[in-house]
Amino acid sequence: MKKQFLQHCLNNKFQQSNEQIKTIELLADFNKTDSSKNIFSKIFSNPDAKLGFYLHGNVGVGKTMLLNFFFDQLDISKKRMHFNEFMINFHDFRHANQLKGENNSIDNFVNNLKKQADLIYLDEFQVTNIVDAMILGKLFEFIFKEKIKVLISSNIKIKDLYKDGLQREQFIPFINIIKKFSIEHELIINQDYRRSDQAKLKRFFSPLNEQTTFKVNRIFRQISKGKKKSIINLDIKKRKFVINTFFEGCARFNFKDLCDVNLGAEDYIAIADKCDFITLDNIPNFTNETVNQQLRFITLIDILYEKKIPMLVSSDFNLDNFNSSKKLTEPYNRTISRLYELTSPNFDKN
Repeated sequence: MKKQFLQHCLNNKFQQSNEQIKTIELLADFNKTDSSKNIFSKIFSNPDAKLGFYLHGNVGVGKTMLLNFFFDQLDISKKRMHFNEFMINFHDFRHANQLKGENNSIDNFVNNLKKQADLIYLDEFQVTNIVDAMILGKLFEFIFKEKIKVLISSNIKIKDLYKDGLQREQFIPFINIIKKFSIEHELIINQDYRRSDQAKLKRFFSPLNEQTTFKVNRIFRQISKGKKKSIINLDIKKRKFVINTFFEGCARFNFKDLCDVNLGAEDYIAIADKCDFITLDNIPNFTNETVNQQLRFITLIDILYEKKIPMLVSSDFNLDNFNSSKKLTEPYNRTISRLYELTSPNFDKN
């Protein structure tokens, strides 16, 4: 697999490092079988075999690129999802079954998942929701019981997940089970590859003033030129959301429209599914008093990155000098890194 990875990097003009190659070799070992057996035969014959690979590291070091490459090499039934999307699917499945009077238990969800995939890949694993925190231990107990393999990328070590969260003691069973069944590996690279083209940054403007507004307006007019304006009405589980500035996939929002109101991952996914390009105006600097708005913003950027939606941005901070609430410093570093990429002229939805 090392040879294929090196060719993949060459074909896509990706930078590479010895640490990335080491990780690919660990992934290959994780999945290794002898040639006479199918890809999962060893798991069933060895009850101590590892079912999960948990890859963590700083922002922009190539975790998602590595796991995407590995995932694409596997000739098995598999599913790739952002962690937020996976949990939304879980809650939707149980709610729908409850309304129909059918079995809405966790094991029923996992049994259904097993019919779809022998391996699931959960990108950007982080736990901020107390409801999810309380249920993840039992959920993954059933996932591993069904011998479903799991790939996970995260910026956070397993032991630090949901750190300082409410009722964290009820989250400990998840930490124990993921440690027991998974290989944990840290990808250590002292470079954020997403920032390597920062000199080409053309769609992130700061600070907030008349000159910035003029530049953003000019670019937005160029992007939306010749496109028909319409209003998009979204109905997300009986919650209404209106996109007022929409030009055939090109949407424009004020920060307050998306992050000062009670929206979450499910809403942002629905919005992103309508858009090919998003302009976001007036992003503020964050403090301990605006932690809720910052958490929504982090979730929004995660989803736009996952959906590959390029952005045009105006902000009160620049990408090398920004403030964060103390609680969200680590995940916000990932957000800043992703903003470098989402606003780069090299970033394309296609």
